[in-house]
Amino acid sequence: MRAVEFQEYGGPEVLRSVRAEVPRPGPGQVTIDVAYAGVNFADLKARAEGYRVPALPFVPGLEVSGVVRAVGAGVTGLTPGRQVAALTAGGGYAEVALAEASTVFALPPGLDLRTAATLPTVLPTAYALLHEVGRLREGESVLVHGAAGGVGTVAGQLARAAGAGAVYGVVSSAAKAEYARGFGYDEVFVDPGSDFVAEVGRATAGRGVDLLLDPVGGATLRRGLDALAVYGRLVSYGNASGEPAWQLGQSDLATHGRSVAGFSILTLARTAPGALRALAERAFRTVTEGGVELPVTAEFPLDRVAEAHALMGSRTSTGKLLLRVAG
Repeated sequence: MRAVEFQEYGGPEVLRSVRAEVPRPGPGQVTIDVAYAGVNFADLKARAEGYRVPALPFVPGLEVSGVVRAVGAGVTGLTPGRQVAALTAGGGYAEVALAEASTVFALPPGLDLRTAATLPTVLPTAYALLHEVGRLREGESVLVHGAAGGVGTVAGQLARAAGAGAVYGVVSSAAKAEYARGFGYDEVFVDPGSDFVAEVGRATAGRGVDLLLDPVGGATLRRGLDALAVYGRLVSYGNASGEPAWQLGQSDLATHGRSVAGFSILTLARTAPGALRALAERAFRTVTEGGVELPVTAEFPLDRVAEAHALMGSRTSTGKLLLRVAG
């Protein structure tokens, strides 16, 4: 089968198209004939610095859609030929991917494979950030960093659908701000170029926001505490800045009763697959019921994966990037 791997860490140029053996499912596992694979920032971190890479060579790719090829012993509810979306531990950039059955989701009627490829990481992540971890209540205000990205465009829509009183976004350029405004945001701040903490203060008359979603980490996360209202919550779900993890103590939070939480869908898949399945099923319903649009803004054939990585790495991309594997 065709696959894309890297044998050393570096830029997009280290990605290589290779011929590989077709994996076989072990107990509790499923193999999938891949139609589409999602491109995620975690894939870029894996390629550049070894994020979640157990050994080299490594085939990246954390989410796929396609058709079940074979199932291992003990797998129930999934049969060959069934259309599915799946979260993988890697290996998605290939014609056949291997996944734990607990992270493979049968597609409901009316959901096509192209759209399904956008779902496994983005939609459950956005849903969990707002509802399970962030505990958003009707009438509360939300601030989302990376508002023009995959999670950001979904989070804006979900927050609006949940009855948020105001939804604010932060992006890195005016073009991204214009794009993000179409996905549920009342205002979108450009940072750098403006101080998002000051902009939040202006927009909320000094009150701050009730919930802040941060995939950036580092100094941005630290500044975010100053944008929170009394009893505000900050949810960290990444460290795109690459800065050292920030340490905080009780004194940083006690004054205004603020709280900080964390979320990783990949960790949830490993430690609590049952919770992930329940989360994904709730989140997927928002798409099939017509409440959320997941925009695919660029699609590349598998042999042009380096171009997809270069585009995402440029920080100019918006929405969701896909690799077309079949066809």
